[in-house]
Amino acid sequence: MIREMIETKDGSFTMAVPEMKVTYHSVHGAIQESRHVFINAGLNYACGNLKVHDVLHLLEIGLGTGLNALLTLLETEETGCAIHYTAIEPFPLSLEEIALLNYCSQLKRVDRKDEFKRMHQCEWGKDVAISSLFSFHKTKESLLHFSGEKYHLVYFDAFAPACQPDLWTQSVFENIYQMLLPGGVLVTYCCKGDVRRAMLKAGFMVEKLSGPPGKREMIRAVKT
Repeated sequence: MIREMIETKDGSFTMAVPEMKVTYHSVHGAIQESRHVFINAGLNYACGNLKVHDVLHLLEIGLGTGLNALLTLLETEETGCAIHYTAIEPFPLSLEEIALLNYCSQLKRVDRKDEFKRMHQCEWGKDVAISSLFSFHKTKESLLHFSGEKYHLVYFDAFAPACQPDLWTQSVFENIYQMLLPGGVLVTYCCKGDVRRAMLKAGFMVEKLSGPPGKREMIRAVKT
């Protein structure tokens, strides 16, 4: 897979895959999209429903550049919520690509640069303590063959359905539904009608929310 680094409108970088005509984040702003979809609509919502002293178990579909993981790590400082973060990424970035990412400088958190690198460079398939409140586990296993633990929250950040249609099916959402704890939440930037219907058939209560800049709507789906 050939990737190119591009700058988005908020100054943060993302990766583009020309042959697939996709980008890892919105060209309108990588950081602002991740904050809107995954932190504000997902993490803050899930933490608000968590019992005191519970560890939040989070699954990300598509680690990509690691931006969602970095923002989640930073949120533990604000909320005090302990998080066990599992990330699926069959096509990880190279060390050279990772070195070019500017998220820590854009966020004015260069003090977290070492932790960001460690998430990318740590051993696959092992739990790693990134901070006292944030443990990290990554796998190259495909979502289609993945069976994890029980989760409070899923960041569904796979490439768009036109690019990866096999990841946006009813059967996939049924599997995720089974992996979620009661009241568990899935958030995604995609709000296509067929995706929404697949989630409903899988058993989710589906809510359309305002999308990030450049996108009208997004989805938050809850296991009732």
